[in-house]
Amino acid sequence: MTIGNVTFLWGSRTYLMGIINVTPNSFSGDGVMDQDAAIAQGLRFVEEGADILDVGGESTRPPSTARAEGRRFGQRYAVQAGAIPVEEELRRVIPVIEGLATRVTVPISVDTYKAAVAKQALEAGASMVNDVWGLQADPGLAQVVAQGGAVLVLMHNQHGAHYDDLLLDIQRSLLAGVSQVLQAGVSPERIIVDPGIGFGKTPQHNLELLRRLGELKALGYPLLVGTSRKSTIGLVLGLPAEDRLEGTAATVALSIANGADIVRVHDVKAMARVAKMTDAIVRGWSR
Repeated sequence: MTIGNVTFLWGSRTYLMGIINVTPNSFSGDGVMDQDAAIAQGLRFVEEGADILDVGGESTRPPSTARAEGRRFGQRYAVQAGAIPVEEELRRVIPVIEGLATRVTVPISVDTYKAAVAKQALEAGASMVNDVWGLQADPGLAQVVAQGGAVLVLMHNQHGAHYDDLLLDIQRSLLAGVSQVLQAGVSPERIIVDPGIGFGKTPQHNLELLRRLGELKALGYPLLVGTSRKSTIGLVLGLPAEDRLEGTAATVALSIANGADIVRVHDVKAMARVAKMTDAIVRGWSR
């Protein structure tokens, strides 16, 4: 797969996506609102080993207050607790994407579920869209990706945490999203899937999903996994978000062992080392 001007050879090694949260209310405590600081963070991530930079302007906390936020901003479909107007999201992410696009050679991803934001982000220099609602929030995003020749990450997500069969339900949902993308004109070679650890799932679901991650390889698409600093780690270890490095490392290593092609992380330097060591075991190593 080519993302931007970079070719990714799936199976050769694990790739790292570095998280840049341009938000004041990130669950992980790493959000930055200063654009220069966000750009500097991206440059540092590239030096530390990031293969992709994922820029997001809206918090993806659980949607406990999403409906209220939606009414406040007049949105048709409120899906995030930190939902903000399109104009505010653009104000946060576009300058950062523009600033990074002229300074880095790695692909830039925009973390958004809104077609209007994705369109301007692609025009600003992004080459990838990371949709945490898998087209459920804004189906028009598929057309934007097709027209922009971008890569799309489809993440599984849902309201509530009821499943008849956890893995089968996730597979069916992801394939429904894939079908929409293909109908919009996006080629299969430009689709990545994400099982959505921590979204619409209980902690037990998240742990089971990590154990059975390999079953999602049957879908035939590259697999992105994001476990970094998430609440399940905090619940298991009894630790706050800023103290979940070791727990994240365990989940990253097991994700790679079970088939992840990309891991989305906050702590790029440390997780690059974890990925390199895990790859040496899983994929082989030579001096």
